[in-house]
Amino acid sequence: MPRNHRKLNPEELQKAASAPVLRLEGIDSPLIIESIRLLRKEREYFVHVRSEDGAEGISVTNSQVEYLYPILNRRVIPYFIGKDARGLEAHLFELYRYRSNYKLQGLALWCPVAWVEFALLDMIGRVVGKSIGQLLGQVIRRKVPFYVASGRRDSTPEQEVDYLLKLIDETDAKAVKFRVGGRMSRNMDAMPKRTERLIPLTRKRLGDQIAIHADSNSSYGPAKAIEIGRMLEDIDAVYFEEPCPFDHLQDTKTVADALSIPVSGGEQEYSQWRFQWMIQNRGVDIVQPDLHYYGGFIRSTRVARMAAVAGLPTTVHISGGFGFIYMLHFASYTPDVGLYQEYKRGVEKYGGWFDSPPEVKNGTITVPQGPGVGIRDIEDLLKGAESVEGLS
Repeated sequence: MPRNHRKLNPEELQKAASAPVLRLEGIDSPLIIESIRLLRKEREYFVHVRSEDGAEGISVTNSQVEYLYPILNRRVIPYFIGKDARGLEAHLFELYRYRSNYKLQGLALWCPVAWVEFALLDMIGRVVGKSIGQLLGQVIRRKVPFYVASGRRDSTPEQEVDYLLKLIDETDAKAVKFRVGGRMSRNMDAMPKRTERLIPLTRKRLGDQIAIHADSNSSYGPAKAIEIGRMLEDIDAVYFEEPCPFDHLQDTKTVADALSIPVSGGEQEYSQWRFQWMIQNRGVDIVQPDLHYYGGFIRSTRVARMAAVAGLPTTVHISGGFGFIYMLHFASYTPDVGLYQEYKRGVEKYGGWFDSPPEVKNGTITVPQGPGVGIRDIEDLLKGAESVEGLS
């Protein structure tokens, strides 16, 4: 059924996206960036920034760093050296133009930009004693409801439900997500009839109190996606993620118009204008930028502000083991983040980095406290880390 929504003026969306995001109260003097380094410690990669007056900040990258580090070191870091970190919002566009970086538009450019932005926000937060949520808005929630997800497609329906029950038992989650289709598969399933059997079986075995999400990873054309969406409606699933090829916006809109279950998308998106099209034309019901893939908090906040004009939630996609921490900060200040955020585990691994580790309890995770991202001791964390240089 077509969505009923008011006609949106593109100028209204652009105005929402262009309003200042970064709150700079308390920083009256320039914060000049002296150095930015990519470091590796065991299997983790960090971006470390330092100002001329000794302020520091760090970020934790996602796995794409292993092949994108030359772009980070050669095309992103050099732009920022000597710049005033207070101008971060304006720098994002100037960096886009720098050395024709716009020709790299996509994950290859915006992941490295996100890693630097995360580190700069951490540094700025430490200087003024504010969390990322306080720098980018007003903290409105300290606990975030989450879902746990299975990324498997090699499992039978029975094995998959057993695995989901195990995740629920280990995390006390109130919501789950599983994969349907075959991933970019032109309507093929991962194994014959897996999806058709899995959907009703999840509700039967998980019960009525668990919220269910399904992700097709661009598996279907519109007709098949609508067929699968109807099955998800029958079990009262809460959303259907990326039903059609992610860059075929009109096909996704066709599915969203036909179904009553909310359709989500945007994890692969890199263009503010394409997000504006999705929002203005109600091509999705839930907007999903990835904080790494889309270039960081500031750009994702601009998308969330456009989505808010249309009355749509922004539920960020998660990439990177540490990425759930950035998700928690985004959810701390964004008014409408939807029902649940994805949690791929990680408190056990990363919790010790914080004075007050995020607490997983009763289907929620607490947002880290402290300035910046909240990591307790940068110097101690980076002991033994080695510099990663780009191509010469």
